Amino acid sequence: MKLERVLDYAKTLLRQSIDFGDVAVDATAGNGHDTLYLAKLVGDTGHVFAFDVQQQALDATAARLKEHELFERTTLILDGHEKVKQYVEEPIGGAIFNLGYLPGADHTVTTHGQTTIDAINQLLVRLKINGIIVLVVYHGHEGGKEERDAVLHFVEQLPQKQVHVLRYDFLNQKNDPPFIIALEKVKPYTVS
Repeated sequence: MKLERVLDYAKTLLRQSIDFGDVAVDATAGNGHDTLYLAKLVGDTGHVFAFDVQQQALDATAARLKEHELFERTTLILDGHEKVKQYVEEPIGGAIFNLGYLPGADHTVTTHGQTTIDAINQLLVRLKINGIIVLVVYHGHEGGKEERDAVLHFVEQLPQKQVHVLRYDFLNQKNDPPFIIALEKVKPYTVS
């Protein structure tokens, strides 16, 4: 056995959480890699909602989905993930965030702690029991450490009888390597 790299482990967690026919959420569509992966997991009876605040990201995601003939399984939303409850009413099997900025784009357009926390709260309410939310935390950019700290503080306070919280990272890697926060819903969750 070998340790899975961060992005591989994120996929492992999603694969364990999301069933054929589920609804899933990509909270940060980016270049569409996770949206495509989720579209494969949910199958032809499931659906993926992908959010991004940049049209460039949604265009890249749409192109990737069309290339794999999976566009019809998705809804691409040009809006912040903190507005997820305005778009997704169904129970969800799982969700993923890539915190930071869109690679190859304007690095000043980033995710932010409070909007990420708002989205997590809304997703936890909709998440099925034993569903998982995966956050891949990139924190080496301007404002990244503030977001990291805000999100960590929030998830550390989640009630352990309702949500299990895991942190997965490599401690001896240099230059602010990304890490995972995984939230598994084990009982009904209500926002306090």
